[in-house]
Amino acid sequence: MRSATARLIPRLAFGGVAILALTGASADDFDVRTQIGPNPVLPELQQYLVPPMHLAPVVGWKAGETPKPASDLRIQALATGLEHPRSVYTLPNGDVLVVESRSPNIEPTRRPKNIVMNWVESIVTSAGLTAGSNRITLLRSTHGDGKPDVRTVFLDHLASPFGVALVGNDLYVANTDAILRFPYTTGETTITQPATVLTPLPGGPIDHHWTKSLVASEDGTKLYVGVGSNSNITENGIGAEYERAAIWEVDRATGAHRIFASGLRNPNGLTWEPQSHVLWTVVNERDELGPNLVPDYLTSVKDGGFYGWPYSYYGQHLDPRVQPQRPDLVAQAIVPDYALSSHVAPLGLVFDTANGMPARYSGGAFVGEHGSWDRQILNGYKVVFIPFSGGKPNGTAEDVVTGFLDDGGNAHGRPVALALDKTGALLIADDVGNTVWRVSSATQAQAENSR
Repeated sequence: MRSATARLIPRLAFGGVAILALTGASADDFDVRTQIGPNPVLPELQQYLVPPMHLAPVVGWKAGETPKPASDLRIQALATGLEHPRSVYTLPNGDVLVVESRSPNIEPTRRPKNIVMNWVESIVTSAGLTAGSNRITLLRSTHGDGKPDVRTVFLDHLASPFGVALVGNDLYVANTDAILRFPYTTGETTITQPATVLTPLPGGPIDHHWTKSLVASEDGTKLYVGVGSNSNITENGIGAEYERAAIWEVDRATGAHRIFASGLRNPNGLTWEPQSHVLWTVVNERDELGPNLVPDYLTSVKDGGFYGWPYSYYGQHLDPRVQPQRPDLVAQAIVPDYALSSHVAPLGLVFDTANGMPARYSGGAFVGEHGSWDRQILNGYKVVFIPFSGGKPNGTAEDVVTGFLDDGGNAHGRPVALALDKTGALLIADDVGNTVWRVSSATQAQAENSR
């Protein structure tokens, strides 16, 4: 246990460098498990001149090293040597698309936190990236063993892409500033034809939350896109938040859009729950209210629903930093379905709808937690599973893949978006480890290895 004095000084730690923050006490003894589930503990808020910042130094993966899966699972690298892989998408023929993307890095540095975070993020995410990022790489296995033997550049020269959706012969890519449509022919390994812009999306001149998650409606007539906020809590002015912190519904035929749901600070991992056919998302909540506020969450999304940001959190808990308040909106704020604990930064979500994982995962949700930066004790940095029943969460989240952090608090990798491959194995984009991981049941792995 550290001394009381040490506990009073949260710090930004990176590579042996510590930057002290003028803050209140660090709640080291808080049990983060009390914030997992439908009724999270919400402690008293704290406010800071400079928030506590602690980001894991990146050490990467050495040859033969992997994350640690649960005991009945096996993990292997599907692809290595990538350039900041942020998202994965499986085409109907089994090809896997890996979205390699870097931040546009255009947010102004108006506060001390922005200066520090821009420096840190340049080291742990974009450092060393070349023109090989901002593209989509195709992986194909021609032997049926889940190990790709074909790797090509499928699309190049994109603008901070993230979401992908295929509808018929139309492939949609959500750049940070527009949804693009490309013609797609089954089996092709590269697309050279130019894109058509379906609809612009909020991008610069400020682009705080730049990733745009994308999913098609089950009938293929609409696209749903997550558009994160342009600040933590409107520091860039409410005008910069126009049509942000929301999920858009976009008509595929015309490109016209409407706000499907709002008050979602940074919605990602948009996907359809297989029993209820309701849209679900994971959301990164606000920062700088303390190491244990506000819990990030997993929730169903109601058409026309408002989820609180920026005026309130977790339902109708007011955020005193936002002025003027909007009591009319706060009165409508929907309580999320399931808390994941504070600052785990969920960016990936996929439901288990196939047979590549053990039966106990069937129908439940896998969530990729990118990991915290603003609490003294790191949180997240793993993939968790939440069981579902009757279209709703039904049980406690459990760890599925850990080991992205070592015992010294160094990051070998950080999980981002998730997908299932054609066999039902779980795919994990690791943007710091520059790897896509493939996780399957131990019995499936043995069968594949025997081929």
